[in-house]
Amino acid sequence: MDGAERLRGGPAEAVRDPQLFEEFYRRHVDAVMRFVARRVDDPHTAADLTAEIFIAVLDSAHSYRPRLGSETAWLYGIARNVVSSERRRVAREAERDLRFAGRRLLEADDIARIEDKLDAESPGRRVLAALARLPEGERAVMELVAVDQLTVTEAAAVLGIRQVTARVRLHRARKALRAETDFQAAEADPAAAQASSTGAETPDASLSYVIGGEA
Repeated sequence: MDGAERLRGGPAEAVRDPQLFEEFYRRHVDAVMRFVARRVDDPHTAADLTAEIFIAVLDSAHSYRPRLGSETAWLYGIARNVVSSERRRVAREAERDLRFAGRRLLEADDIARIEDKLDAESPGRRVLAALARLPEGERAVMELVAVDQLTVTEAAAVLGIRQVTARVRLHRARKALRAETDFQAAEADPAAAQASSTGAETPDASLSYVIGGEA
């Protein structure tokens, strides 16, 4: 947890004080938007989901435990649930109405700003797409550690699993990805060379920075 997070108290204090909540929102909105932008590619949806995440904070503030990780890691846990719910398309009709209302309120400058964030996070979306073939448990840990830059301890807290379990899953995920990229390199040298000469990003390039490190 950094000094800014200690400065004015945690989520539980923020939800009881509008000024503190505004400070909390401003402190974390960019990180939450980046998390969402790595997972969706539509600015309206990104804006809606970011708003929903902070609405969910109002109901979940009591669950924050500083010993388990930073406020950002805790918010990522909430964000992960919100994004997963969107993907499963189980939002209530009232929530859909709110999304349409929010969509009408977006100005051209708002859309341009969000599109900039979506463009900046496109490499993260490519990596997440490449991780999709991993088993769910291993993929979830890899996403949070390698893409969202959480510690293994924080990822374990987000997922509700033991640290040792998270480390084992991370090790297995990296091992599987290394084996796959090694196979691709051995079997598709001509294609890789052609992609490199045209400046295109290959699957290996997308994964290169997530398969390194210790589990």
